[in-house]
Amino acid sequence: MKKQNERALVDLSTKTFLQVTALLFALMIAAIVLTYVIPKGTFGALPDGSPDYLAYTRLEGASGIPIHKGLLAPILVFFSDNGLTLIMLSLFLLVIFAAFQVMNDVGGIRALVGAVAERFKTRRKLLLAAITLVFMCFGAFLGQFEEMLTMLPIVTALCVLVGFDSFTGFLVSIIACGFGFASAITNPFTVLLASSIIGANPMEHILYRVLIFIVMYFLLLGFIFLYVRKLLKDPASSLTLAHDEKLRAARNEAEAEAGDAKAERRTKLTYVVFLLVCLAILITCSALSALRDYTVVVLIAYFLVFGILAGVISSGKFGQVMKSFLKGITGALPTILFIALASSIKYIFDEGSIMPTIVDQINNVVEGRNIFIIALVLYAIILVLEFFISSSTAKAILVMGMLTVVNVGLTKQMLVLIYTFADGYTNVLFPTSPVLLISLSMIEVDYFKWVKKSAPLFAANLALVILFIILGIVIKY
Repeated sequence: MKKQNERALVDLSTKTFLQVTALLFALMIAAIVLTYVIPKGTFGALPDGSPDYLAYTRLEGASGIPIHKGLLAPILVFFSDNGLTLIMLSLFLLVIFAAFQVMNDVGGIRALVGAVAERFKTRRKLLLAAITLVFMCFGAFLGQFEEMLTMLPIVTALCVLVGFDSFTGFLVSIIACGFGFASAITNPFTVLLASSIIGANPMEHILYRVLIFIVMYFLLLGFIFLYVRKLLKDPASSLTLAHDEKLRAARNEAEAEAGDAKAERRTKLTYVVFLLVCLAILITCSALSALRDYTVVVLIAYFLVFGILAGVISSGKFGQVMKSFLKGITGALPTILFIALASSIKYIFDEGSIMPTIVDQINNVVEGRNIFIIALVLYAIILVLEFFISSSTAKAILVMGMLTVVNVGLTKQMLVLIYTFADGYTNVLFPTSPVLLISLSMIEVDYFKWVKKSAPLFAANLALVILFIILGIVIKY
């Protein structure tokens, strides 16, 4: 365990860290420039104090965001209206990664992954199909996404052990969850929230969304199977070859130092219970509206207390467990910078007063258009907003709040569907998604390599989205 403690489970290479930081910083600078290019504006207010999206006022003579304020946005964003959410997300990632560092160092990941790998060693593709389905269901039914970062180390280790690679683990966990989030069936952060804002029944025509979920599942599964077929023919084609060699070396070293069988069983049982309770917390908090907003808080407390306790039960060495916990926090610190830089873009837009101007253009663009054109234009506009506003909740309030008072000739269910399509899939494509960047950093894959590799998947995805939008209008969904 002492040797294990010398390595951080989340260990970003200098090259990866600099690439991601440079990309996000460039986007931040572009956002600052746009505040000097796009006209400023503001919305009026309704009697209840909420924004009146039809009462747009141009702010004449207003300048862009002060340069010093724009450059300090990664710090100032933590003191904005969204600051508390960002602070909780940062704490969540630090505590989660620290708990999994402990789990790795005491042999918990090795024990669990070894047990699962043994059961599926002759049914590897079935294993991939099952994991993909489970993670898509987490996104589609429970609206989980950021929380699935907790599972990435386990899934990637499992995929490497059964003969695939870390990139495969990334596909069947994070990407699958993102696809499920967008192929939403009862996602509380898109379908349920958007429906409640616009006054739609989320259960009406639910079978159409189930059909979409099934089609997108097989699309993603086909992409995964094509990748692993090439991987099995040529292991050198792996996108995570160097990263996986380090994982295998660490596992071989850990196995050589493994203790007695009784301790191994105790560790496995401890972490089976640990993860099952975590799963129960996720399901309970997602199912109960009273707890839904506190999911991250509950998980922080759980992983902080029981992440340490599980390590002590498994190893009996409190001092070493605490060293592992602190090592995990240190290794995850760069991810906080990614969150700050990605979130600063929306902050700059808000402080520069250009977001109302962007939103106001929706009325002008869709007015008097063909209903099919209106639907696709709305989809494109929400995609643009998604680039700058990654939060589903914030975007739902902004977009659906506006659409409640704008008559575009589409059913409420179709407006919700368009919103979920535009909101979700880009969570695993746009560089302003902290979860995507952190995940790629964890498996040491360059963002631009991911874009190049995933281009056929998202091209097919876009074609299917357009098809489902058109078909939905035809059948009066």
